[in-house]
Amino acid sequence: MKFKQWTFAKRAEQAFTYLRSQGVPLLVAAVLCSRGLDTLEQATTFLSWHPKLLCNPMQMKDMDKAASRIRLALERNEKIAVYGDYDVDGITSTCLLTHYLRSQGGTVCYYIPCRLEEGYGVNREAIDALHQEGVSLIITVDCGITALEEVDYAKGLGIDMVITDHHECKEDLPQAVAVLNPHRRDCEYPFKDLAGVGVALKLVLALAGEEHTRTVLEEYSDLAAVGTVADVMRLLGENRTLVCIGLDQLKNTHRIGLRTLMEEAGTTSHTLNSTTVGYCLAPRINAAGRMGRAALAAELILTDDPSEAERLSQELCELNRERQNVELTIFNDCTEKLDQAGRHDSIVLAAEGWHQGVVGIVASRLSERYACPAFMITLQDGKGKGSCRSYGGFNLFQALEACTDLLEGYGGHALAAGFTILEEHIPAFRERMDTLVKEDTGGEELISTLLIDVEVRNIFNLNVEEVSQLSLLEPYGNGNPKPVFSLLGMTITCLSEVGGGRHLKMRLCRDGRTLDAIFFSTTRLQAGVQIGDEVDVAFFPQVNEFRGSRSVQLHLVDLRLSKEAEAEAQWYARFCQGHVIPKGEAGDIIPQREEFASLWRYLVSCGGVAEDTAERIAQQTARLSQLPPSVTRTKICLDVLEECGLVQLEHRNGRVRIRSRARGGEKMDLEQTNLMRRLRKMAGQ
Repeated sequence: MKFKQWTFAKRAEQAFTYLRSQGVPLLVAAVLCSRGLDTLEQATTFLSWHPKLLCNPMQMKDMDKAASRIRLALERNEKIAVYGDYDVDGITSTCLLTHYLRSQGGTVCYYIPCRLEEGYGVNREAIDALHQEGVSLIITVDCGITALEEVDYAKGLGIDMVITDHHECKEDLPQAVAVLNPHRRDCEYPFKDLAGVGVALKLVLALAGEEHTRTVLEEYSDLAAVGTVADVMRLLGENRTLVCIGLDQLKNTHRIGLRTLMEEAGTTSHTLNSTTVGYCLAPRINAAGRMGRAALAAELILTDDPSEAERLSQELCELNRERQNVELTIFNDCTEKLDQAGRHDSIVLAAEGWHQGVVGIVASRLSERYACPAFMITLQDGKGKGSCRSYGGFNLFQALEACTDLLEGYGGHALAAGFTILEEHIPAFRERMDTLVKEDTGGEELISTLLIDVEVRNIFNLNVEEVSQLSLLEPYGNGNPKPVFSLLGMTITCLSEVGGGRHLKMRLCRDGRTLDAIFFSTTRLQAGVQIGDEVDVAFFPQVNEFRGSRSVQLHLVDLRLSKEAEAEAQWYARFCQGHVIPKGEAGDIIPQREEFASLWRYLVSCGGVAEDTAERIAQQTARLSQLPPSVTRTKICLDVLEECGLVQLEHRNGRVRIRSRARGGEKMDLEQTNLMRRLRKMAGQ
């Protein structure tokens, strides 16, 4: 099991029946009801998206001031700089605003700081460089909300600044010409979860005017979708509408760079959705910033040259492969240390030589693996740059606020943040973070929990038509995760490792229906299952197309031995170790006479020699006895026969080899064996 606990969502059956009667597809209705959207109005509102549902950009505090100053700069032909960030949100924001201002005749350059040398946010050296280039207006995107001193410094040089950001605000705001951020306490903009690129898009919509809304969305919603998905923003409300519109535009994007990158990544318009954006496009764009070359991605998005787009796409993909190798090395180094240390309330690790650009991803993987918040710190010359990721809803921004006396600086969101710290303060920081996590959890250990949206009781409901309808719920992401389904009591009939042994492919059967399943990044040993096992599976259902044929495949999220099979296995292990089995449980594992007889008939049919898993043997003998299969009772049958000298058993590699031993027709009283008498005594028989 990858998750220690499975939690099954409850749904209102009456509401489910009503939604079905109103034409909502079965699996879609089941997911909506499990998530509390159990009225037709709620379901319709959630499933609907349209440009008319977008909020008026002028509702955002300071939008009028920002638009006025930028229009003045365009009229005066001032040199404008768009100052961005090096992640996907920042890069798409930079490209969106730069492209629009240039299309309006503006003299515009862009600046993205180098992650490895300059770090996050606005810095004085960059302001000096832009001042020397004649810039008189700097517009930040996806950064700047904490740049109080930098804004004052720019003002002293005669440079105005407009801040557009979406990160959490501190008490004081920069004294800029305008500060656009829906998180401002005095901002009445109704939707607070815009990405940085969402705020940038709102600025462009305000500049263009309401009459040009459709044109702006057609031109820039693809960038807004990529940045919003990549920054793991909540895909509800306005974000859902922006991403839906943007994904439609992205499938036929006019941007040569994005189109070439999709081709290089193997992403076609047919398969394009929020998942492919998040796992295929975003990592490649992000790799540029993580490896200290963010401008490369911006050049790709803005280029009109096909040959240049091809070259840059190949470079980005190569950078992504390099990033993956560096990430894996750091991750393996960390897990080796953490596995030896035992339980963790929080993870705070620091080392020299770690690549600053990838430690955030490593922190994310560690938080998932060890079920706790993770803080990764890269050290150099006694100073540390940290990236952290949350777990279980722990608010990182508030936690970092509680450590301000130990930090040089910090910023970010509740779920992901960055900070700087002196090396000498790290031990105290580690101790305080453990305390904060314990206070947040009440001292209880955070348990990795998988929420199951829907338990599928009728396996035949998992058909191509119903599974295809689940696309109505997209785009998936933060706030609207891909729905997880479960099937209980499935029997593994086929099992093999694929992808060079990295993934597990299997065939599962129940109620006469067989389904193919794939378990990525899991080996046979890690899964701990074998052919014949009865398992519960949690999965994403998907439609697989192969040579014109469409079928349902299960993308496994987790699996476990079915409760009955797991309980039986525990009973048998305790029995073999000499423990006393409770009276009721002992009675359940006493083999019946028919089971001994069917097992012997099975052995005879195999010519006196058989080799298979105990699970498969249990299935074979159950067919002969017409009794429900029981692995535990089958194993006890074999042990009893071995005690009588009727068979010789050899166990190896999860299989048992059975060889019958002729006894010259001598009849044996199986009830008189030590094993059976012991079981009967425990059962009180």
